[in-house]
This record gives sequence, C-alpha cells and structure tokens, in this order.
Amino acid sequence: MKLQQLKYIWEVAHHDLNVSATAQALFTSQPGISKQIRMLEEELGVEIFSRSGKHLTRITPAGEAILSITGEILRQVDSVKRVAQEFSDEARGDLAIATTHTQARYALPPVIRKFMDRYPEVTLHMNQGTPTQIAEMAANGSVDFAIATEGMEHFNDLIMMPCYRWNRSILVPKGHALADHPKPTLEQIAAYPIVTYVFGFTGRSKLDDAFKSRNLTPRVAFTAADADVIKTYVRLGVCVGIIASMAVDKELDSDLVAIDASHLFASSVTKIGFRKGTFLRGYMYDFVTQFAPHLTRPVVDKVLQTPSRADVDAMFEGFKLPVL
Repeated sequence: MKLQQLKYIWEVAHHDLNVSATAQALFTSQPGISKQIRMLEEELGVEIFSRSGKHLTRITPAGEAILSITGEILRQVDSVKRVAQEFSDEARGDLAIATTHTQARYALPPVIRKFMDRYPEVTLHMNQGTPTQIAEMAANGSVDFAIATEGMEHFNDLIMMPCYRWNRSILVPKGHALADHPKPTLEQIAAYPIVTYVFGFTGRSKLDDAFKSRNLTPRVAFTAADADVIKTYVRLGVCVGIIASMAVDKELDSDLVAIDASHLFASSVTKIGFRKGTFLRGYMYDFVTQFAPHLTRPVVDKVLQTPSRADVDAMFEGFKLPVL
C-alpha cells in the first residue's frame, strides 16, 4: 500500500468518480491512476469502487470505510508537513478559508488586508458556499477554517469558537410606509412581501423563529444568498428586505432606509471552526486573533485541550462577545 494510492482514491472520490478529471487535477495520466487503484484493490482484496465497463459508478460500502480512514491519514500527513514548515519557515505557507458571501464581503476584508500585509508569503484561498458546504469543507480537511453562523453544529469533528454577535436591519426604499416607523412590529413587516436570505444562510433560522413565535407566516417572495442581490430587489420596490446589519453600507445604500430590527429578532453568533486534530501554524493563530481579538493563542490552546463541544460552549457562556 502506497500513500500515492490512497491519495488517488481520495481524489477520485472527490471528483465525482471522474478519473479523467482527477488526472487533470493531479497533473498525471488517467491510465496511471486507474492502474494504481486496481493494484490497491487487489492488495486489499476488496473493491473500493463499483464499475460499469471502464467507468466508476459508485463507492462500495468497503470503499466508504476505507475512504474515511484514508481522509484521516492524508490529514495527518498534511499535519506532518505543517510541523516541518513551521520550524523551517514560519511565515510562508497556505491558508484556506470557507465562508458565506456576507462574511467574505463585509466582515473579512479588513482582516484579510491586515493579514496579507503581515504575511505576504502566505497564500490565501477563499471558498464560498452554504453553511453546510462550509462545514463539510472544514470537516474533510479541504479548508483550514470555516466561518459561518448556521449549519456547523451537526459536524462533531469541528471545534467551534464564537467570534461576534450581530443582528438584522429592515431595508426599504425611501418613501416606503415602514420608513416612518423606527421600531416596526413583526405584524407590520409581515404585511409586505419579504426578500431575505435563503434558509440556512446568515442566521435565517432566528428570523423564521421570530415570526413563528407570533404565529405569523411571512410572505417570503424571494430569497438570495447575497445581500447585494437582496438590495437590488428592495430598490425595485417589490419587497421589504431583511439583511444582516453589517451588510448595510451608509454611502452605497444611501437611497435606502435601514431600520434596526434588533428589537424583533434574537441576535446571531458567527463562529470560526476547524477540524479536531488540525495542527495550527503560527500565522493561523494570528488570523483567528485578528478576526476575533478575544480568541488569543492561549485561549485557542485551551479550547484545543477541551474534550467536548459542550465544554467549549461552557467556556464562553456568559462571555460578552463584540457586536458587529
């Protein structure tokens, strides 16, 4: 069994069983990958992939178990490389982040700029997706950090740390009836068609819970993952927008009226997470602290030594998080 063979089966599984696409991604030949996979299967005495002719059709039950262990092996290999890099050149490397559009567009830019100034030889990779996709990328080791508000609680392999609290704003065009109400009620908002985030994005569940608690069914006429798209439809005058307050730009959105909605919805907490067992290089600690100043290296190290997610949550219980 060779490490290269394990890498091949892992990459094939994550390229939709497309050996040709895997070969292109790894800059090698398709026949070479196929041969190595066959050799590994013969050595193990089981099929990792089912086939129809020359095409791979699915991952077998044995393959699923083998791939799970393979992922762990490859992550440990990556950790070994990182340990070596940390001691050989602590300011050079890669940092991969997965997050939502709202975080990438509004919360992260000043952090990224400061980080790049401090670590010019660290290559940053930004990945955007749904909260579930973000959590999956962190859980399988595709990225170093996941930053999101929703959807990561179902991934037990992730260590989650709270960064900041935030709430929402009601967005309407100037002259709209709600513009004259500094503290509108949920009933008043529910009277209009609403454009807001897709369910599962950016604290959407808190919004739905608020309406449900009042036995209201809002008319969500349009949903989007992008706050800028939501603003576009508010400008058309067809919907009332509900977005994260951090996404309101006083200059660019001067044609709109933003109404603070913190009296209507419970605040949400954005968290940063990484996979258990991840070796954090010095610049990774620094990135976390730049994004959330209360998450200093000693605090993160303490979190790493905490046995369960419940214990981590207890560490921050009653902690006054910054509000963005």
